Amino acid sequence: MSDVQKKLQELSEGYQKLQGELSTAVDARQKLESQQQENSTVKKEFDLLDDDANIYKQIGPVLLKQDKTEAVMSVNGRLEFINKEISRIEQQIKDIQDKSEKVKMDIMQIQSAMQQSQEAAAA
Repeated sequence: MSDVQKKLQELSEGYQKLQGELSTAVDARQKLESQQQENSTVKKEFDLLDDDANIYKQIGPVLLKQDKTEAVMSVNGRLEFINKEISRIEQQIKDIQDKSEKVKMDIMQIQSAMQQSQEAAAA
């Protein structure tokens, strides 16, 4: 196998690896967005409640009474964390896409050069 073919094989494997990483990152973002939606819904429900409403938090099989202020702070904290994670994952996705595009262009250049050299040899 020639050096060019080895290089092409390495680039192809790298591209496939990047596509796997991209898929994993997109899945992670989807899960975070689902959690974000869930917590936003809970926050909206809390906004509709009176300040003296009973709120219960499930811990294992037990429901424990929780102060509304504490519950709202907890949900806001989760939303803040989720938003930061979404931003981090989106940056990670962008980086992977950029790397992937660069590898794709390298592959195309090598394939084009190989095709031109084959055509030149055939002529």
